[in-house]
Amino acid sequence: MNSIPSVDLNDFTSKDPLKKQQFVKALGEAYETIGFVAVRGHFLDRNLIEKLYTEIEAFFNLPLETKQKYEVPEIAGQRGYVSFGKESAKGKKEGDLKEFWHFGQYVNATQAKDYGYPDNLYVEELPEFNTVGKQAFKMLEKTAKYILQALAIHIGLEATYFDDYIHNGNSILRPIHYPPITQEPNNAVRAAAHGDINLITLLMGAQGKGLQVQNNKGEWLDAIATEDELMINVGDMLSRHTNNKLKSTIHRVVNPPKTEWGTSRYSIPFFMHPVSSMKLNVLKTCIDSENPKQFEDITAGEFLTERLIELGLIKA
Repeated sequence: MNSIPSVDLNDFTSKDPLKKQQFVKALGEAYETIGFVAVRGHFLDRNLIEKLYTEIEAFFNLPLETKQKYEVPEIAGQRGYVSFGKESAKGKKEGDLKEFWHFGQYVNATQAKDYGYPDNLYVEELPEFNTVGKQAFKMLEKTAKYILQALAIHIGLEATYFDDYIHNGNSILRPIHYPPITQEPNNAVRAAAHGDINLITLLMGAQGKGLQVQNNKGEWLDAIATEDELMINVGDMLSRHTNNKLKSTIHRVVNPPKTEWGTSRYSIPFFMHPVSSMKLNVLKTCIDSENPKQFEDITAGEFLTERLIELGLIKA
């Protein structure tokens, strides 16, 4: 496959059984081959997207000392601000050329304690920042639920298989700022080649060049969505759970041509995580004589901790 397929979520949510079946087939085939799909018909409207970009640009334009008020190293960057160069890809010593913010799951105080979730941090300087972030979080979470229902059907499970696991799941909305490049990066890139940790990732901000996806021939393809599309990909948790039937594709964000070093890039991925207690044990429906079990049993929480250590966000 040499291009990113495009599908319309309205086909799945319609009452037309044929359209629904065609959507499941197209989505499943794409995730078995390249692991990325451009999806239109999602629940984010253009007005909300524009508001979110306005708020995140305003935040990243705040003075560094103001942003650092919201950086809490003790929680491994799970909420609030993570400053420039702190995160690196697995196996890479150079930090990525980015800074970012984390909005986490919205639960009450009792639930937060039960799940072990840190509190979301509220930016005093921008009254609308958290309100708009929460709205976007909820609409992306709703979109992800339907994508996972379609994938559950594709792999021979009940459509609602993932619903309970993702309810109050440990999901993250991450607005990212890739600042202008002011000097030779010395082997660092905006985001080094990596696979995502989670079940699926929903990405805003893939309208311009930068994001690249590696196909099964090892070739790098530009992943460019239209304005009304989200780029949605499989993460390592889902790949592991399906015995690699659904592919967690390696991807990266390359540096722009030198003539464009002076410009910022913004990107807003939503990482759909389940609750930490979900077992990622390989599904029996994904094991056969030609595809024996490839992965050891592990929970989502254990797997996340392993990966955060690899990324340098938690000290081993």
